[in-house]
Amino acid sequence: MKKKSTSQSAFFNIRVLIAAVFCLAGIALALFAMSAFSNAFAQARGNRTNQDAPGTQTPDVIRMVGPVRLDQDLRTLPYVPPKEEFDERILTRYPHGTGAPPLEAPSSPLLQKLIKGLWRPVPTMPPPLLTFEGESAAQACACAPPDSDGDVGPNHYIEAINVAFRVFDKSGNPLTPVTTYNSLFAPLTGTPCSNQNDGDPFVFYDHLADRWVISDFAFPSLPGSGPFYQCIAVSQTNNPVSGGWFLYALQHEPSQPTWVGDYPKMALWNNPQPGGAYHLTVNLFDGPTLGFRGVRAFALDRASMLTGGPANAIGFTVPLAGVGDSYSFVAANFRTGDQPPAGRDEMLLAIDSPNNGGVTLTQVHARFFHVDFVTPANSTLGVGANHTPNAEIAVNGFIDAFTDAAGFTIVPQQGTAQRIQTLGDKIMTPLVYRSSGGTESLWSSNTVCTDAPCTQQTGIRWYQFDVTGGTFPPTPVQQQTWTNGNDGLYRFMSSIAVDNAGNTAIGYATSSSTQFPGIRYAGRLVSDPIGNLGQGENTLFTGAGSQTGTNGRWGDYSYTAIDPSDGTSFWHVGEYYANTSSFNWHTRIGKFSFGGGGTPTPTPTATPAVCNWAAGPDLPNVGVRLVGVYFPANGKFYAMGGRSSDAVGSEFTHPFEYNPASNTWTTKSATYPDTHVNNMACGVLTDGGTPYIYCVGGSQVTLPDIFDRVFRYDPVADVISPVAAPWPGAQGTTLPGGFTVLNNKLYILGGFDTITNGGQGTNQIYEFTPPTTWLLKPTVLPVPLGYIPTTTIGSLIYTGGGSDITAGVLTDTTNSFVYDPAANTIGTIQAIPRATGETRALSFNGQMWVMGGGRTAPNPSNEVDVFIPGQGWGTGPAFTTPRRNFPTDTDGTTRIWLAGGYDDTGAPNMTMEKFCNAGGGTPTPTPTATATATATVTVTPTATATTTPTATATVTVTATPTATPSGTPGGRPTPTPRARPTPRPRP
Repeated sequence: MKKKSTSQSAFFNIRVLIAAVFCLAGIALALFAMSAFSNAFAQARGNRTNQDAPGTQTPDVIRMVGPVRLDQDLRTLPYVPPKEEFDERILTRYPHGTGAPPLEAPSSPLLQKLIKGLWRPVPTMPPPLLTFEGESAAQACACAPPDSDGDVGPNHYIEAINVAFRVFDKSGNPLTPVTTYNSLFAPLTGTPCSNQNDGDPFVFYDHLADRWVISDFAFPSLPGSGPFYQCIAVSQTNNPVSGGWFLYALQHEPSQPTWVGDYPKMALWNNPQPGGAYHLTVNLFDGPTLGFRGVRAFALDRASMLTGGPANAIGFTVPLAGVGDSYSFVAANFRTGDQPPAGRDEMLLAIDSPNNGGVTLTQVHARFFHVDFVTPANSTLGVGANHTPNAEIAVNGFIDAFTDAAGFTIVPQQGTAQRIQTLGDKIMTPLVYRSSGGTESLWSSNTVCTDAPCTQQTGIRWYQFDVTGGTFPPTPVQQQTWTNGNDGLYRFMSSIAVDNAGNTAIGYATSSSTQFPGIRYAGRLVSDPIGNLGQGENTLFTGAGSQTGTNGRWGDYSYTAIDPSDGTSFWHVGEYYANTSSFNWHTRIGKFSFGGGGTPTPTPTATPAVCNWAAGPDLPNVGVRLVGVYFPANGKFYAMGGRSSDAVGSEFTHPFEYNPASNTWTTKSATYPDTHVNNMACGVLTDGGTPYIYCVGGSQVTLPDIFDRVFRYDPVADVISPVAAPWPGAQGTTLPGGFTVLNNKLYILGGFDTITNGGQGTNQIYEFTPPTTWLLKPTVLPVPLGYIPTTTIGSLIYTGGGSDITAGVLTDTTNSFVYDPAANTIGTIQAIPRATGETRALSFNGQMWVMGGGRTAPNPSNEVDVFIPGQGWGTGPAFTTPRRNFPTDTDGTTRIWLAGGYDDTGAPNMTMEKFCNAGGGTPTPTPTATATATATVTVTPTATATTTPTATATVTVTATPTATPSGTPGGRPTPTPRARPTPRPRP
């Protein structure tokens, strides 16, 4: 009987389960329908973006303390210890409880398992490419939480935690000791930054300037009366280890010196032109009482800070009447896609943090921050004297992840009753801006409860908002609360990023009563159906313990960033425990991509094709020997100098500008200072915080007549100005050879001496630093060459090909080198498989693309030869018309432009071609067979922190039979064997 009874009971339970499944499915359909209706209603009622006119508000203009130059290698900084052990107090919009968390809602394990199996997406998110240990409590500080934050650059990863930071190479090797902010900011005497730093750090890489920014706050004590300051360091170069820093300090609220700015967050914005701004937001609290007072938003004079000049900040305080129930404003940052258009105001988002938990919220608050450093009174934030939102964006209902009794401390852990915190009442950093194909978007994420009393798992709410044209939308383009099919894990402490192709990933923390806290990530391809992280989830790092102390403080934030070297790799940092303990946190840094560790399988939908070469509008005239320059400050492509034919007097007198947004060419009004504008060396350099196109040397058709002149062009103002620094390598006879920009310096490698011995190549290397400094480097090319395809990848300069010039006869070669300007060493790399010259090499997603060119038959070519450091040569997508001596350049990640030049018949042409890599990533080059053994170059980073400054990279060269390094300028090693000579050209 008992057995029979058990069997009947089991049968009944299965029926109940099946009924429950159908019931839940019905509920899901109903909710979906309600959501669709809600969205349709929201779109129907619309949204209006209001913005105050310039001059109608009253900003504060604050002179920052500094700059103070720190010209010392981080490895030799004296160690200044952080503050004594502390448990950081959490400050919120309204006070919340710290008592017992809500009981988890009971659930049938069998039902939960069945539901998971039905609704959880099949994960196709690739596993990590790399993870490594970051800083830990044992290394850095007896403090909590760690405030785990970090960003990636071309050659470094910098992790910033509560009281210290550390620089790593991109393999995870530490390049510096753990450096406290008290050590870094010690020279800022007279401010708390010199010895009273208190954490809440923020570090980011400025990809436009190739610089780093590190910040934290400092004050004597809290509660306390201050003073309260933000400490900010801007690297002097792209080398954060040994390149030096400019140090600044900024009081949080000078008119209220007892107010502290908590939870500081920063962002890079390229407006106002030309220098842009670093944006800083903080929550204001009264220091003695810790009562909330409002939000403070600053715009820092980026242009001046990059040059180590005196800098002002423009600030607004949003009072209680302006913030309502919100706080923790987040300013938009950008890294991939097109830059914000000139004049586009910075955008800030926030959500409410109401007095009580369990409140359903339906809005995201949106504000514009218009900044004018020239006339600060024109600056505005939000609307009116209280700086209320410019717009309210209606979203699907959500509930902040906190309760009245427990506050944020609601996340369960394995093996302990102690919960950890969500910080689930704010938008998390970064707020991502991305523009592509004329569509501008903001992407954000935050932590939410999945039921009103917060007894179930928390999830990640994420959004995409269409802000095209600088207008906030009525509703999101897409939104979702991500729970991985309600699998029972709590997800919290999120950070979102979007790659060059528009693929999205979110890194976050996870935990449950059956799993230790760990670090995971989920993502979607741009081709996946909207409103879903269709690639599912993968694990960055599995925690091995729970936190039993520190009042539940966890993370405070994490950070996901896109690698600027390739535009496709995501880097994430978060907290974990190696064993269950009260106070022993660790951090883990990891890298992943949608193409790494496995091939993602898109949800079946129509997938847009990856762009290839396509025709663009013709140049305003046929043209040869122009120089192509991409100008990041306005996103436009310029063709500098050149001529329309080989006839005397055919030189151009004005720059040509191509606007990718309108797909049109314009002849600019600025006039060149002379007619020696053929074969110039040009690149974008910054002087006084303003970017310019600098151009060096050049010829006109008449021979002999080579200029050493230098000028610079401001494309924004359309003004050309002379530079009082003639190129010493010209000497009236020599044209620049290969050229590239590295660390805001223009390098010229080799050249064409048009007179000596009837015309010959040169091997000198020159370095120009704005505004006026030239330096002849001690290193020389192994082989004298002219017209060398040259580019920069990371901290090294690469070449592929170049013209051997003997008695005025030009012959294409396969010479290929790598040059380290810091170490003053040069070596041979695998030879480019196709001899070429009289063209450019471009740095595209961390690869060298050599663009067609060449004079010796069968050249000129349309072949694109691609060199991947550490791998070798291959070929990329070929363009249509073979050509040489043509202008070309790239934005570095998604687009390449070329136009004009001599075609394969030798005639000047005016056609344009443009490459659009909108599908994401870099096309995989076709491998090229190598006929002979070639030399290899090994770059060995300095992995061990020492007290003796050393070069951060060493180039080791294996000798080859085809190129012998020369130690004396003007030496003539045996060149690569040449094909049959061709007649002497007009340079």
